[in-house]
Amino acid sequence: MLEKISQIWKAKDLRQSVLFVLAMLAIFRMAAHIPIPGVDVIALKQFFASNQILGLINLFSGGGMENFSIVMMGVAPYITASIIFQLLAMIIPALEELQKEEAGRQKINMWTRYLTVPMSILQAYGMITLLNRSTLGIISNLGGWTLISTVLTITAGTIFLMWLGELISEKHIGNGISLLIFAGIIAGLPGAAQQIAVTFDASQLFTLIGFIAVAVITVVGVVIINEGQRNVPVVYAKQIRGNRMYGGTQTHLPLRVNMAGVMPIIFAISVILFPSMIAQFFIHARTSFISQAAEWTLQAFNNQLVYGILYFILVFGFTYFYTEVIFHPTQIAENLQKQGAFIPGIRPGKHTEDYIGKTTYKIIFVGALFLALIAILPLILRYFTGIQSLAIGGTSILIVVAVIIETVKQIEAQLTMREYEGY
Repeated sequence: MLEKISQIWKAKDLRQSVLFVLAMLAIFRMAAHIPIPGVDVIALKQFFASNQILGLINLFSGGGMENFSIVMMGVAPYITASIIFQLLAMIIPALEELQKEEAGRQKINMWTRYLTVPMSILQAYGMITLLNRSTLGIISNLGGWTLISTVLTITAGTIFLMWLGELISEKHIGNGISLLIFAGIIAGLPGAAQQIAVTFDASQLFTLIGFIAVAVITVVGVVIINEGQRNVPVVYAKQIRGNRMYGGTQTHLPLRVNMAGVMPIIFAISVILFPSMIAQFFIHARTSFISQAAEWTLQAFNNQLVYGILYFILVFGFTYFYTEVIFHPTQIAENLQKQGAFIPGIRPGKHTEDYIGKTTYKIIFVGALFLALIAILPLILRYFTGIQSLAIGGTSILIVVAVIIETVKQIEAQLTMREYEGY
């Protein structure tokens, strides 16, 4: 590891890229501590501590929502806009064709940025309305102009983070949006460690050791699942061109256990938060039926068993759904046939497509089950220990480890490229 760090530091452009990324993450963390005026921060923290759903949102915003900062929404609106276009690509053939070309993908990215603006406005207005209706007196003097300026400020903060994320991605030191989420999660660890140290009791020693052991086992499991793949053998047919023979080589087609990454969890969180967020708005409705329905919805989602089962099912289902979006056995079978390649014992064309599809679905079952178990890991730990800790939540660990692996791979790819240039 020290040798790799030394190589990074010696390569001037790579060193500058790493320092630039660190500087952008530092700017993000500073922005997360710039509060918007007119908010009772103490009451706000109490409100988030008492609400499991909002606490999860705050975790992904890097604590910016708990501080009611100018970047309180994080990159959530951008992720929502991306999800919308990914879903539309499955419905609209024209968008699906655009995704196959580089120019088309750039155009979709541009539309995603445009959609992020109204999504930011809607989400910012919804969150402000929710906090304003709280009985804790979190927001005071919320007039018309104050509301407009606050919503515009929060929207500008989201666009600013989206811009930072794209600047980071251009340096090829990991994905910018993922690194911002990673930085937000990591930023909460010192506070959690400090809270554990202050409230530490000798009777909790074995519980703390158990938490650490579970965290280590989870990290190992995430690495194994993320790196796990099945190699399907592929043989290239021999071809005679003139007096020379080409092909006849054997290689493999890697099918990853977890093709979807952390996207199924992000999808599931977006879906499972939606009913609770809507119910929060109608809890004080004048119509008794609407008020009772909102209260029933909140009670149902605050039930740990119901919440855990729904979360598990959504993550499991979205793993298959997102894999279906990004992985196309038909295209792979066509490409193999065009290149004169085949899977031993499987006829080219439709049979190859069916074989790849069935094999992929069998492999994904393990990845989907693992992701779903990781997602509900905090609920399982809370049931057995009675301690609520999002700091070592399975989702957080999964995102952190996945981002680290991706970043390390991109840095190693750049180092390898420089070794080839040396030859």
